Amino acid sequence: MDLDVLNMFVIAGGTLAIPILAFVASFLLWPSALIRIYYWYWRRALGMQVRYANYDDYQFCYSYRGRPGYRPSILMLHGFSAHKDMWLSIVKFLPKNLHLVCVDMPGHEGTTRSALDDYSISGQAKRIHQFVECIKLNRRPFHLVGTSMGGNVAGVYAAQYPEDVCSLTLICPAGLPSTTDSKFVKQLRELQESERIDRIPLIPSTPEEMADMLKLCSYVRFKVPQQILQGLVDVRIPHNDFYRKLFLEIVDEKSRHSLHENMSKIKAPTQVIWGKQDQVLDVSGASILANAIPNCHVYILENCGHSVVVERPRKTANLILEFLTLLHSMDNNKKQA
Repeated sequence: MDLDVLNMFVIAGGTLAIPILAFVASFLLWPSALIRIYYWYWRRALGMQVRYANYDDYQFCYSYRGRPGYRPSILMLHGFSAHKDMWLSIVKFLPKNLHLVCVDMPGHEGTTRSALDDYSISGQAKRIHQFVECIKLNRRPFHLVGTSMGGNVAGVYAAQYPEDVCSLTLICPAGLPSTTDSKFVKQLRELQESERIDRIPLIPSTPEEMADMLKLCSYVRFKVPQQILQGLVDVRIPHNDFYRKLFLEIVDEKSRHSLHENMSKIKAPTQVIWGKQDQVLDVSGASILANAIPNCHVYILENCGHSVVVERPRKTANLILEFLTLLHSMDNNKKQA
């Protein structure tokens, strides 16, 4: 073989080897960095842009796609200890001409974290209202989506700021009493009795605890490599003290049943989506909402746990779109009548 050709193959092979070795090294040594790169890549691929908005000295971090149009904008509120990128799995199945906004909840990811802030559910709803005013999202009423803790906040927001919200989707929302204790509630009771409340199942600090949390939150059993579990833990550990403080705040009497206390004030057409096998928040909460909110549409997803957004993203996106289409056609019928 010609020496120049051989050199060309060596150079080409070396060029290809560098990114492969970098990937392997990241996977083995810095899995948390790989996870951040993963979210960055999917934001780019889906056209989501990250921006910041300031209310006085308070900073909100959010991602968005599209511009306000004839359809309502959609604001998405994530759950406890998550962040705005958790919605990417659903964004993938939503039309690109919809105006989508995903915000980091107070104290999470890129949004300001302050020891003096009010992290109760009502306090978080007030902060989200500040964010909405910052980016002028309420020039026209918008569709509000919230899951778990974010669902609790979304319901309270719709009750407290009815002029802002034209419709509402609650996905396995917190903030409701339950006649049936979920597996998570039973675990909390056992921890309280043994005075080990610092070992909250939703705040893992080891790969093993992370695997247990994933099993608790999901009906589908994902096979997650040990290195990825380690990366997920590494990303969370610096924030675990805050998560503990926040958790104690939202399970306190002031916030524990916030959605239940406000649900009768919700006037916007409401959609409830719940995983039938939810082990964190019992599915019986869906019927509580259905009985209290007029014009409430309930969808129970079979073979699905608490992490509806991750387990059934396509189905969830389709349900939201169908709900918005139904409301749009009802509005048109009213105008024609």
